[in-house]
Amino acid sequence: MHPDPQALTEYRDKLFDQFGLLGRALSSPRRLQLLDLLCQAERGVDELAQETGLGASNVSQHLRVLKSCHLVDFTKDGLHVRYHVADPEVAAFWNGFRKLALGRMAEVRELLRAQHEGVEGSEAIDAEDLQRRLDAGTVCLIDVRPEAEFRAGHLPGAISVPLDHLVDRLADLPRDRELVAYCRGPFCVLADEAVRALRERGVQARRLAEGPLEWAELGHAVES
Repeated sequence: MHPDPQALTEYRDKLFDQFGLLGRALSSPRRLQLLDLLCQAERGVDELAQETGLGASNVSQHLRVLKSCHLVDFTKDGLHVRYHVADPEVAAFWNGFRKLALGRMAEVRELLRAQHEGVEGSEAIDAEDLQRRLDAGTVCLIDVRPEAEFRAGHLPGAISVPLDHLVDRLADLPRDRELVAYCRGPFCVLADEAVRALRERGVQARRLAEGPLEWAELGHAVES
């Protein structure tokens, strides 16, 4: 029995139309930025607007597009609406998307290199090195993301010290161990800024190359 060429063509066209909808949803840099934030923790429209500098109505429009492709979803508590990624696979996809951009686009690599080189003494350690140092008790791990992101998922043993509170919390941090700061991953600048602030105050510090998404992808546990 030979397949019906017309039926196969219709199937193919409909299938790739759906793929195209997903591609269009991801074609906006602003929507990618929203997706990046939601991969870290759930947020409301006003929070997303404040963090991205977009208007609330603009954020809502972008979220509707992302939701239409089942990339994000929301929960309601009375009048409060909270958006989150629809499934852990979405976060894994976003992590892979960023890695693809880093591997294929020289412009992305140059932006990343310039950012990290701009912070003196911010040489990163990787997840494997961090685990060895944690096991040996030679480092203190600090999460410099907003506290809501820490609560949503953080590396085991990490202390929440949001960047905005870092200087005020300095006296609470140990001085007998090197501090390792991490944030949302290699593309985030929060850990760089934390290392800069710590070193300016004579504190030995480095940043972790990975964030929670990369840590989980490597098979390590993430706590919440």
